[in-house]
Amino acid sequence: MRRYLGLKWLGALALLLVVAACNPGGGAAETTEAPGAPAPTEEAAPEQPAAPTTEPAPKGEVKIGALTSLTATFAPWGVSALDGMRLAVEEINAAGGADGYTLVLVEADTQSNAEEAVKAFERMVEDGVVAIGGPISSDVGLNTAIAAEELQVPLFLVKAGSGAILTRDSRYTFRTCLPAAPMTMGPIAQYAQEQGVSRVGAIIADYGWGRAIEAALLDTFAELPDIDLQIEVAPIGEKDFTTYLRSLAEFDPQLIVATGHPPGAGAITVQSADLGFDVPITGAWFPLSLIMGGGAAEPAIGRFADFGCADYDSDSYQELAKRYLAFSDNVFMEDDAVAGYGIVTMVADAIANVGPDPVAIAEYLHGQTYDLPGYAFEVSWTEWGELAKAQPTFVIMRESGAPEGVNDSGDWWPELLTRSEPLEPYEP
Repeated sequence: MRRYLGLKWLGALALLLVVAACNPGGGAAETTEAPGAPAPTEEAAPEQPAAPTTEPAPKGEVKIGALTSLTATFAPWGVSALDGMRLAVEEINAAGGADGYTLVLVEADTQSNAEEAVKAFERMVEDGVVAIGGPISSDVGLNTAIAAEELQVPLFLVKAGSGAILTRDSRYTFRTCLPAAPMTMGPIAQYAQEQGVSRVGAIIADYGWGRAIEAALLDTFAELPDIDLQIEVAPIGEKDFTTYLRSLAEFDPQLIVATGHPPGAGAITVQSADLGFDVPITGAWFPLSLIMGGGAAEPAIGRFADFGCADYDSDSYQELAKRYLAFSDNVFMEDDAVAGYGIVTMVADAIANVGPDPVAIAEYLHGQTYDLPGYAFEVSWTEWGELAKAQPTFVIMRESGAPEGVNDSGDWWPELLTRSEPLEPYEP
């Protein structure tokens, strides 16, 4: 079932029920007076009942978990996702809640650490949350997904893209923005072919996501004999990529893939320019304002290109972004925030339709297709929770004025290069 979600759905069902109860026959009520009866005076007029409310009766609170990176490596992604979830909770509650249920957001920091994330997940479940969203790191996503399946509580990943997270038996873990890593290399290969590139360099991080990207690169480019590939592996916490870039210099790449090293994308962009690489850099679904808000801004213009799940040029994104910037201290609505908003919106829809039962929520969501505000594609899932029809946008940073009210971080805007064809879901 396709669901087009906005705030209006929140009270619609209750309104229909009230109208039906007040007028079960469906027509206008008629009155007759006995012959010779005196006309009713103003004092004798019957008291009119109060106008019916259009909001459902309050049903109590329902807790949703926000479990994301608020400190350490992946904090820039997680802070945005959390604010998107907070905005959705505020707007849904202001419109009457989820069929009368008031949403309460229970927040926890994964510290970008898998062990801490699992502990926080289990505490949230003990506290009675009906769903949890927000993981960014693949290592966090992998371990919390195991907990979600064991405890039968829906988990919504924002960016954790390792292909190992989902299994064919997964039923409570859902991707929402970033598809599985093997699905992300096809668009890069397509771009390389379209640009006539024959040499591709890559820097990947030595952890779950980076190694998944490495495997996907090797598989994808093995089928493209006209394109040579060189991969460098760096620690996830690396900040100085000079050594790795110099190793690529002799290879003379025409494209550098930094998609496998999310925290290093900004530094790779700057340091590659310093070393004289005048070639495009593909990012790792990176916060665009982080790239453009610091020292990477100048070398990123016209060079840094990245994927995302947001359609920045759409009316729905720009309307949502204006509300988000008025609500949040952030200066740009990243696609992480769009995903956070969407997670709460979908969970609220499930609560309104099947109640606050985690098992029922997961089962219900597997049958839905959502047209979410700000998204670049409709969200639906395979049986095991992979995005069924992901179509990421591919944008490049341009020095130009953004639409009014949607970018408080500078005079730049992500220009759309292409929108991917629907990606074939990765089968674990």
